[in-house]
Parts: sequence; structure tokens; C-alpha cells
Amino acid sequence: MKPKLFGSSGIRGLANKDITTTLAQRVGAAIATMNQGGQVVVGYDARISGPMLEMALSSGLNAAGADVIQVGLVPTPVTAWMIGETGSDAGVEVTASHNPPPYNGLKVFNRKGMSLTIKEQLATEKVLVDESYDWAQWDTVGATDDVDAIEAYVGMLADSINIEGETRVAADCFCGATSTLAPHAFGEFPLKSNIINAVPDGTFPAGNSEPSMESLMGLGRYMKALGCEVGFGFDGDGDRMMPVGADGLMVNPDRALAAYAGYAVERNGGGTVVTHVGASMNVDDMVKEAGGKIVRTPVGDAFITEAMAKHGAVFGGEPVGAWVFPEHHMCPAGVMGALKIIEALEVTERSMEEFISAAPEYPLDRLKLECKELQKARAMKMIAKSYQDAYRDVDSVSTVDGVRLEMENGWALIRPSGTEPLIRITVEGRTMGDVEDIMDRGRVLVKRVLGKL
Repeated sequence: MKPKLFGSSGIRGLANKDITTTLAQRVGAAIATMNQGGQVVVGYDARISGPMLEMALSSGLNAAGADVIQVGLVPTPVTAWMIGETGSDAGVEVTASHNPPPYNGLKVFNRKGMSLTIKEQLATEKVLVDESYDWAQWDTVGATDDVDAIEAYVGMLADSINIEGETRVAADCFCGATSTLAPHAFGEFPLKSNIINAVPDGTFPAGNSEPSMESLMGLGRYMKALGCEVGFGFDGDGDRMMPVGADGLMVNPDRALAAYAGYAVERNGGGTVVTHVGASMNVDDMVKEAGGKIVRTPVGDAFITEAMAKHGAVFGGEPVGAWVFPEHHMCPAGVMGALKIIEALEVTERSMEEFISAAPEYPLDRLKLECKELQKARAMKMIAKSYQDAYRDVDSVSTVDGVRLEMENGWALIRPSGTEPLIRITVEGRTMGDVEDIMDRGRVLVKRVLGKL
């Protein structure tokens, strides 16, 4: 059974339409009810509707007996980390991550500082649906306290990350939540740091708050003008980062993830790395070469962190730049990820380009085929049962999120879109010929299935 309100990254929608103050208050009351009051950390990103939703959320928490620690405008990982730092029972970041300015949402964390598991999401939704809130008596309502979380988080970074060189580095905060953290964090190290768009603004005037090849072009030009060696772009709520090389171009995100995964395993002397079903097989290559093993999950950081906790992973992440460092906390962290990369470059004595060059780059192709929403579930069941009609050389099959078929020369992921009436096919191969062959067979398989519906 899947949650109806929670998505893979919390609750999201249009502010004041889908994500209303009434909903925020109810979610707050549900969280407090689930924790028998307790103590909850609440933060928000740079969006204009953030303070409004924070107040409503806090009132719901207080009304059901929870004390609230308000940390204000901070990146999502800061809110998650503060749960353990303050001994709290839960935490909520008011955020819609990289979505456009009109959106907002609620990302809820448990007492371990991890996104709620599916089981925890369903339990919270049941309280909401049944309206079974445990309202406090007049004299046991919760209290609210304001805490400076940035200083504490920066102190943790400075104490746990070792950077001694004067690397010339640049970063683009895109006027998001990392504006409150990145300048202070980078300033704790002897780096020659140059940070742009570090003024919080919920209209995101600096451009798309999702770091991409296009949105990072401005940072790339800035870096080349200053002669920077490495750069980073952060998303709206600061749980993701994307590296940029000295040439001013965004590095291949799959190669960056694979290279760091191999580095983390090698430094640890083995261990497990968790990534999702859509990540490149170069992650497998790098981790296995370093003596580790891979666990794959459905797409979404909540699934990544749940699997990391289960397997005691040394590292986990998604190619979109959501990297998790369990030795620090169990939430993807953009600024921490940037500093950890700089640390790795120092340890290995490599440039960003040299660091990722160790990870192979394989050709990739994607295809989307129309499929009515009501037919998706049946189509995927049929594909899972009949894939051998098209693929006879499959080494392993995963159905944790769609159908992923691994072969000696590549893999195919057949997965229904979560937002459109489509079935998507993603194929990666060791050569372009492998990609074309695997994709052709996937296309035939899916079309045959859709023709029978």
C-alpha cells in the first residue's frame, strides 16, 4: 500500500491551493499525536509562503502537545541534523526543493533525522484521514523556542571535514536556502571561495533553483573568469549539489556519484553503497572494484536512506546530487557534499576532472510510450511476467521500482511515469550498439504489452 499524501520527497503542491495553512496545521497535529507530544524541529526554505506555513505547522504541533524548536530559514539537511542535536522526536522542513516559486511542501523526518519510511508515512496519514488527533489540554499545549542552527551545523562541518589547501572554489546558491549556510561553511576553511546569489529570495531571480547543465552556465562563466578549480550549484532547499569542473561545465552526475562511491568504499576498506534503479552501472563498477557491494532502491531519497540504515551503508546517493554521508547524518546534504568532494580531491591529489575520469562513461538512451493511467499497473505486471519474450540473456531482475533487467552488456529500466500517462524505458549499454539492441527489444516488448490492454 502506497501513501496518498506523501510522495517520494514529502508532501508537495501549490502554496495556498494544495499546501494550505489548514493542511500544515493538521500535519503538525498528526506528527505531535504520533509522538505523544514530544519535541519537533521546524525549518523552512526561501519560498515566500514558508513563514506562513511554518506558523500554521507550529500551531498544530503545539495544539497537540509538542514543543517546537524553530530554526528559521535553513537548508533541509540542517533541520534534519538538528533533530539528533537537540534530542527531538521529529522534524519538518517547509520546502518544495527545486520546484518553481509558487510551490511549497512539507518534508517530514523521524527521530533518526531520516525521511519518514513508508510505514511511518501511512501511520501519519491514518491520523490525518481519521482526524484522530490527540489535542492537548489548555495547560499542556506545547511551547515554541527559536534556535540558531546554522552556527551549530557549521561547527560540525568544521570539526569533521579536513581541508587544508587553498583551493579556488565557486558556488551558486541560486538565492535559495544555502544562502544562509554556504558563505559561513566555506569560510571555516582556508579555501579561496567565491559565492554568488547568496541572498535568499523566494522568487528565485537568479534562475531555475534546480542545478542543471543550463542553469549552471552562469556559474561556469564566473569560474573561468576567476580561474576557479571547482564549483558547485545548490538546489532550492540545499539537499542537493552539482559539481562544475575548471572548464566551467557541469560534470557528468553519474560519473561524479560513481567516483565518490568508489572513493568512500576504498577509504572505508569495503562496505555497501546504496543508489536507485536508474543510476548508471558505472556505480557498480567503481564500488565492486573498491571491494564493496551495491544495493538499489526505488527512486527517492527516502528509499535511499531507509536502505542505508538497514544495510549499514558507508555512502548513498542519487545522480541528481542528493548524496548522503551516514557518518554525519542521514539526510542528503548539498553544502556538506561540496566540502566532502573538495576533501576527496585533496586526499587523492586530483582535479575534479581527474577524479571523475576513473569512472567509466557509458552511452544512455531514453524512450517514452503513451499508456493510460488506469492501464499502468496491469501493463507493468504483464511486462514483469513476459520480459523473457524479448530478453533471454538477463543476469538479474529487480522490481522494486518498475522492472530493471541487468545483462552483461547493459541494462534496461521499464518504469511508469509518476506524473504523466507514459511508460518510460531507460537503457544503458557498454557500447552504442548495445544500447540500440537493448532499446529495440524493450520497445517491442512494451508495445506488444500495450497492444493487449
